[in-house]
Amino acid sequence: ITGSVAIHPGYGFLSENADFAEQVERSGFIFIGPRAETIKLMGDKISAIKAMKKAGVPCVPGSDGTVGEDMDKNRAIANRIGYPLIIKASGGGGGRGMRMVRSDKELDASIRMTRAEAKAAFNNDIVYMEKYLENPRHIEIQVLADGQGNALYLAERDCSMQRRHQKVVEEAPAPGITEELRRVIGERCAKACVEIGYRGAGTFEFLYENGEFFFIEMNARIQVEHPVTEMITDVDLIKEQLRIAAGQPLSLKQEDVKVSGHAVECRINSEDPTSFLPSPGKITRFHAPGGLGVRWESHIYAGYSVTPLYDSMIGKLICFGETRDVAIARMKNALAELIIDGIKTNIDLQLNIMNDEHFQQGGTNIHYLEKKLGLQET
Repeated sequence: ITGSVAIHPGYGFLSENADFAEQVERSGFIFIGPRAETIKLMGDKISAIKAMKKAGVPCVPGSDGTVGEDMDKNRAIANRIGYPLIIKASGGGGGRGMRMVRSDKELDASIRMTRAEAKAAFNNDIVYMEKYLENPRHIEIQVLADGQGNALYLAERDCSMQRRHQKVVEEAPAPGITEELRRVIGERCAKACVEIGYRGAGTFEFLYENGEFFFIEMNARIQVEHPVTEMITDVDLIKEQLRIAAGQPLSLKQEDVKVSGHAVECRINSEDPTSFLPSPGKITRFHAPGGLGVRWESHIYAGYSVTPLYDSMIGKLICFGETRDVAIARMKNALAELIIDGIKTNIDLQLNIMNDEHFQQGGTNIHYLEKKLGLQET
């Protein structure tokens, strides 16, 4: 009907659905993303970890494969890894299909519950085990690869401000990551892209603790937080996706990528600020912030009805500054200027985070926000 020749799947479930990508190509359209077989490889966390180990990307110590039905064997694997550990769904994502285990006595029931949850959420009950890092940060590397033997990395993002494994605030570059550390891990990610024949934009997600990176998964798609990378590198990631899908080689080389300034992104969600339950309804009044270094991305407007059918995120607020302090200061002003009436939102929570002294210092771990909100034991 539209005369389109290609389909961009966004960053929702279809963007990492290998069957969808295959059907798009089979129907005569271009899929703006990786090949179906690559999505399949990276979508299965067990096969992804094997591929990364082969490519020399550091991984979290784990079960090195599927956790089976033999509970004695599972306990032996768990003791080899060492408690605490985390059970994860092989086909999982978005923070679902994960359960932390602190001792042998919790193991059997936790495996069964994670399997059931994974089956219900992803129609795949395969699970595996990994060492649970106590105080890691969540740091990810943005990559671009053209599927023609060229790949590069575009610095890193810190996404450690999380609630129930869901990112709340993202920033780039990550506080405390040196240029040398960035180069070492970035080059390994770019090399891995070439080795697996990756095509398009992608993100390598890591847990970072005590100066070490541990691979957890690769998102074979554009990320919600891609704007912070665009702001500090001046590279249009969506434009590059389109170029790559059109069969063109990368338009830049690694030496062309320059990191300048700092960017912070706040996810704006339609949710109750206390219970965090979704808050659907009609937006009665809306005003978007603006000004130097302020970027607002959303589909909402005054009179728009937020339905309960989709993810609760209704907008992204991104602020750039010459320094991290300037970016945070601009974000505070922009959040104060943002008006969304008629529904409940997390704007006040985001302001609270921006004013938090530990966040302002940089380098908080992935458990910090939940402890701050009283959702987790200290």
